[in-house]
Amino acid sequence: MDRKIRVGAVSYLNTKPLIYGFEKGMMKDTVELIIDYPAIIATQLIKDEIDIGLIPVAVIPQLKEYHIISDFCIASDGEVASVCLFSEVPLNEVKTILLDYQSSTSVALLKVLLKEHWKISPNLVQASEGYESTISGTTAGLVIGDRALVQRLQSKFIYDLGLAWKEMTGLPFVFAAWVSNKELSPQFVAAFNKANELGLANIDAVVNENIFTAYDLHKYYTSNIKFKPEFDKLEVITLFLEKLNVESVSIYNNL
Repeated sequence: MDRKIRVGAVSYLNTKPLIYGFEKGMMKDTVELIIDYPAIIATQLIKDEIDIGLIPVAVIPQLKEYHIISDFCIASDGEVASVCLFSEVPLNEVKTILLDYQSSTSVALLKVLLKEHWKISPNLVQASEGYESTISGTTAGLVIGDRALVQRLQSKFIYDLGLAWKEMTGLPFVFAAWVSNKELSPQFVAAFNKANELGLANIDAVVNENIFTAYDLHKYYTSNIKFKPEFDKLEVITLFLEKLNVESVSIYNNL
């Protein structure tokens, strides 16, 4: 390719270990790093405004061509901490849920859990910026990312979506994966994986560079988030997409 590969990453703390290598200069001659929240990165990948995106997995079927290119992703095997339903009352008393506008996968996962796991049907409302302040009474809110880590200090009831999925299926969950909308060389993918790995080998340095008091980032990076899962992430993604009734998405054919 006669230009740099445009790589879109999420502007949350959970991506800091994965982009640490790029920010330290790895692949600087071949990669242009773009940072935004998940829904924007997904839209840019669909529109071919970027070449690779760390995108919510629910978006994958919307791509005309897709390749899951990396060993690394954003996953959990139980409690994820940063994708939660917050409420002031127990779940069975919730009448309305405000939906986070920043990630389609988290909203889709919530809908699956409401139907199959919790078996309740509250009113779902698409929220906009600042909605966290309106979580009160019987109105709950799905909050993701750094804002969820802060919200943990404020809400009485916390329902972790990663944990709920694990309780329902017995499986881990993949929230986001590195996906390209075109085929890339094996050499590029190998270098990309190496750049991802640098941050995981230097977690203490990543934590020190991202001062955050609302939650223990070392725990977040080493316990909650599974960056290089040992489980079959393609199996998990496929099961999730099947639950969304996505027709014949052959994830296994797009490695």
